[in-house]
Amino acid sequence: MRSPSKRQASSRCATASDNRAAFFFIDYPARTRLKLLGRLSVVPVNEAPDLAGRLVDPGYKANVERLMVVEVEAFDWNCPQHITPRFTQAEIAPGIDALKARIAELESQLSERR
Repeated sequence: MRSPSKRQASSRCATASDNRAAFFFIDYPARTRLKLLGRLSVVPVNEAPDLAGRLVDPGYKANVERLMVVEVEAFDWNCPQHITPRFTQAEIAPGIDALKARIAELESQLSERR
């Protein structure tokens, strides 16, 4: 098994030979997708303290050594045709609660008729 530090070193080496990067940001309920294409660079924190101040979360307890910076070269809003809407439990709970209430009401009506 590889240690986490070796995995990080591998990704750093990979960006040295091919720094292309692609990111997909998907909003499932709205069925929208943003694709960003760019070039990735790795910047040591001590070489860019101002940038680190903007990027590093003060609540993050680990020691941040490097910053990953993406220079965006292209973007595209993709067609929503094949994006299946997905929702969180909190988003669908009100609809489910309404259905449960209606089922209980109908079951109560049925039991009254028997």
